[in-house]
Amino acid sequence: MQNRITSLFNIEYPIIQAGMIWASGWKLASAVSNAGGLGIIGAGSMYPDVLKEHILKCQKATDKPFAVNVPMLYPNVEEIMKIIVDLGVKIVFTSAGNPKTWTSYLKENGITVVHVVSSLKFALKSETAGVDAVVAEGFEAGGHNGRDETTTLTLIPAVKEQLKIPLIAAGGIATGKAMLAVMILGADAVQIGSRFVASEEASSHQLFKEKVIEAKEGDTQLTLKELAPVRLLKNKFYNQVQDAYAKGATPEDLKLLLGRARAKRGMFEGDMEDGELEIGQVAAIIHKIMPAADIVKEIVTEFELAKNAATNL
Repeated sequence: MQNRITSLFNIEYPIIQAGMIWASGWKLASAVSNAGGLGIIGAGSMYPDVLKEHILKCQKATDKPFAVNVPMLYPNVEEIMKIIVDLGVKIVFTSAGNPKTWTSYLKENGITVVHVVSSLKFALKSETAGVDAVVAEGFEAGGHNGRDETTTLTLIPAVKEQLKIPLIAAGGIATGKAMLAVMILGADAVQIGSRFVASEEASSHQLFKEKVIEAKEGDTQLTLKELAPVRLLKNKFYNQVQDAYAKGATPEDLKLLLGRARAKRGMFEGDMEDGELEIGQVAAIIHKIMPAADIVKEIVTEFELAKNAATNL
């Protein structure tokens, strides 16, 4: 399974675990990396000192490559980037911001840079900014999402037509068959989030993991577009958001309803009613909490079987 992405990251399989808030600590990242994929520590829910601790623990837990995901709207982003450079992290995935801001600094320090986008326009801007690869994420994905609502099946071939650097597909991918599908469409690798939320090593709360594997088709919805589009599992908080919309809520009203630490309350602390529960549509076909290494192995095995079956069509 060697290709441009496995060569770029020096990994065995073109499978990348997304850097998800409240789920992607050092345990998950190191487990995925040790299994042959690329694990990512999600800095978006970590204070600088917490991120430093997770990087150091990950370096002890694996001698394989791993990455850190940095949402660039993070208030302590300068301190975060300095920690990443000082501790010798070799791969950074940036998101939620302009890739021009930090790409040169990171590359000058010998770091491979990948930027996450939701449209062809921003994929090309990322390439111009000098990133080494792009993650193109369809709106099936969980968490914060693109405003254009372009699906993965449409986004990947559209980006592939014009992008010259390696392309990583994300959004709605949890199986080997889905991995094969997007790679046939032009992706060099896949980034998988929701499937790894339902892993034993994910740092998210057990109640949230159980809620994910109980989810059915239609149980998630993209909402709060006036603030930042986010895909959520439907619960009491989601219903409150819908009631607010029905009453003509302004963006300020929605901010007040959202409050602070709503995502932490749900995904990390286990409040399944009043917490914000971010997960992708693909949760509907995730039925079991498994060790991360078993997830990687299952995806690779299914990918190979599906590829062989497709060859015989």
